[in-house]
Amino acid sequence: MNKITIIGSGSVGSTIAYTLTLTGVASEIVLIEINGDKAMGEAMDIRQGTPFTNPCSVYAGSYPDAIGSDIVVITSGVARKPGQSRLDLAQTNVDILKSITPEITRYAPNAAYIIVANPVDIMTYTFCKVSGIPEHKIIGSGTILDTARLRSRIAEYYSINQKNVHAYVLGEHGDSSFIPWSLANISNVHVSDYPNAVLNSNGRFPDLKYNEVEDYVRKSGGSVIQRKGATFYAVSMSVGHMCKILLSGIDTTLTVSTMLHGEYGIDDVCLSLLNIVGGNGVQSKVLLPLNDKELSELRHSAQCLKDVIKNITI
Repeated sequence: MNKITIIGSGSVGSTIAYTLTLTGVASEIVLIEINGDKAMGEAMDIRQGTPFTNPCSVYAGSYPDAIGSDIVVITSGVARKPGQSRLDLAQTNVDILKSITPEITRYAPNAAYIIVANPVDIMTYTFCKVSGIPEHKIIGSGTILDTARLRSRIAEYYSINQKNVHAYVLGEHGDSSFIPWSLANISNVHVSDYPNAVLNSNGRFPDLKYNEVEDYVRKSGGSVIQRKGATFYAVSMSVGHMCKILLSGIDTTLTVSTMLHGEYGIDDVCLSLLNIVGGNGVQSKVLLPLNDKELSELRHSAQCLKDVIKNITI
């Protein structure tokens, strides 16, 4: 029996519930939303399709219904508008999170918490500071989606299975994120060497344009919002993946946002590094061998986030 509570039943929260139901990760899903009718409608819509999936109880509830949750996913907050950065949302969504935190932690003190609401690194930092939940149980979705966007883009360049691509986006889930290209590879062949390593490729691979890929990764969220008003499918799949790992207990490396305590000389900020995540939450960090340029980019990203933290009230 796996119980997951989702705070917020907007486009992201409800799609996460739908995704979790399809994948059979949870046997019980609770939707908590300030608009009770909205939560009830979303829960009904999903629940009525469960005869075609794995058995799952999906319902709208209130904070006491979160008792016994294995995972709590927090999506509440004001959504980004076209042309708005994630950091523009900071104070508004921090205030919303601060009002939610004592309510949910009272009833689910032993759950793992996945923070999805933006700006996710600031929200994860805030939750670490105000919740009283152990830090290893607090995971921001961070750049897990950015990393998926990166891998899918590289896979498109080389017409290869995305699972054969190993590359990461680190730092802020936002404009100061960066790609450590020195580590990017396809089946242990560096991405820049891959076309020459494939026999009889006959020039069929285009040149990998690093700047184009970086722009694609950074601007994908904004591009989707501009075209359809919100992003929710891909982020829901990434959260579903995180839930599966937390519940399976099999240690897996993920680029998620957690509190730093001196790693790479960075302290007291949440951003994405490569973390080992398993049944007990964040087990450890993997310190990747970044070169000097990449280390500088990581520290710049940390400073951008710290500048925001200085100007908000937590």
